[in-house]
Amino acid sequence: MTRPSHHRLAGAGALLAAGALALTACGGTGFDEPAGGASSGGTELTSSDDALTVLIGSSGDAETDAVTAAVDAWSQESGVEAEVQVANDLPQQLSQGFAAGSPPDLFYLAPEALAGYADNGSLQAYGDLLENKDDFYASLVENFTVDDTFYCAPKDFSTLALVINDELWAAAGLTDDDVPTTWDELSQVAQELTTDDRAGLAFGAEYQRVGTFMAQAGGGLVVDGEPVADSDGSVEGLEYVQGHLQDGTFAYAADLGAGWGGEALGKGLAAMVIEGNWVTGALDNDFPDVEFTVAELPAGPAGPGTLQFTNCWGMAADSPNQQAALSLVEHLTSTEQQLAFSEAFGPMPSIESAAADWTEANPDLTAFLDGAQYAQFPPTWAGATDVVTDLNAQLESLESGDVAAILGTAQSNLEAIAE
Repeated sequence: MTRPSHHRLAGAGALLAAGALALTACGGTGFDEPAGGASSGGTELTSSDDALTVLIGSSGDAETDAVTAAVDAWSQESGVEAEVQVANDLPQQLSQGFAAGSPPDLFYLAPEALAGYADNGSLQAYGDLLENKDDFYASLVENFTVDDTFYCAPKDFSTLALVINDELWAAAGLTDDDVPTTWDELSQVAQELTTDDRAGLAFGAEYQRVGTFMAQAGGGLVVDGEPVADSDGSVEGLEYVQGHLQDGTFAYAADLGAGWGGEALGKGLAAMVIEGNWVTGALDNDFPDVEFTVAELPAGPAGPGTLQFTNCWGMAADSPNQQAALSLVEHLTSTEQQLAFSEAFGPMPSIESAAADWTEANPDLTAFLDGAQYAQFPPTWAGATDVVTDLNAQLESLESGDVAAILGTAQSNLEAIAE
C-alpha cells in the first residue's frame, strides 16, 4: 500500500456530515417565516446595485481563504461588491438572518434544511437558470429538488470509504490482496487487526456512518421516496454491525477514546475506519507520519453501498440582487473553480466535467468518487433532521440494543413526515 500522493481533502466534508446534527438546534422544521413576500418558485430574478453577502460555514483557514479569493476575483471581474462572512454556527445564524428579514444573499445550505426553507418561501429557486445545470451529478440535483423544482447549485460533495492504517495492516501480515471487498472479508481482516489495544474497524456512533451497512444490505432510511428504515435490509445491516460491536472487532470511535474516526486511525486505536474524504487532510495535518490507503467500502448482501453528503449555494428570496448572485454561483461552481477548491481544501467537485481532472490529481483517492455511482444520501424531508438525531441517540447503545425496536421507531418517525 502506498500513501496518497495528494491529500488536501480537508474538513469541508466533516461540516457536511455534521450538518444534520447542527440543524437540530432550530427545532422541528426550525424555520421562521421570511420578512419579505418574495416567491420562492418564480424564475424572475431581482437586480440592483447592492453588494452581495455570502455566508459560509468554514472548515478552517484554507476553505475561508479559498472562497474569499474566488469571490474577490469574481467581484473584480463583475464590478459587484461581495463580502464573505464565516459563521460560527451556520444553521443558527442563517435562521436568525431570515427571522430578522436580513438574510445573506448566498449561503451554504444543507439538503436537510432545504424543504423547510423552501416551504416557507425563504429561498429563490434558481437551479433551472444555471448555465451549467446539466453538468451536476444527478444524485446531487435530487438532493436539492423539492416538488420537482431544482432550487440551488450543489457546491461540492463527499462520500464515505474505508481508510486503512498501512503500518498496522502490514504488521498483521496483510497485503493489498487482502483489502476486503465483501462483508465476510471485512469480518476476517477486522478480526486479524484487532488486539487488546486496538479495534479492527471504528466509526462514529451515528447513522451517517452506520447507515452504510444498511445500504449495503439493501436498506436505508428513505429509498426511492419511501421510508425503509425497518426493512429486512436495514435490520440485516444493523445486526451485522451489532454482532461485531459485541465481539470487539468493530468499535465506536468515542468508545476508543477518540473524538472521531480520523483520530482513532491516527492514534492507532483502530486499524481501519469509515470516513469521508475530509479525513485525508485531517490526517495530513494532525498525523503526518501515518500512511494510509483508501478503498471502497466492502459490498454487502445487496451489493456496494455508501453515503453521500453535500451542500448547495442557497439564494435568499429576499435578496435584492439575485442576478448578480446567480452569476457568482456560476463562477463558484465552474470546473476550474471547483478544481481549485478541491486543491485548496478538499471537497470533490459537484460537476461531471471535473471528474477526469480530479481523478488525475487524486489517483489514490478515487474510491471516494467511485462511491458516487451508488451512494445513498440522508433523507431531505422537512423534519428529517429530528428523525436522524433520535436515531443517532439510539445507535449509541446499539451493542446491547434491540435492532428491530430501534429501526421501528425510525420508521414510524419517517412515516410521520413522509412527503
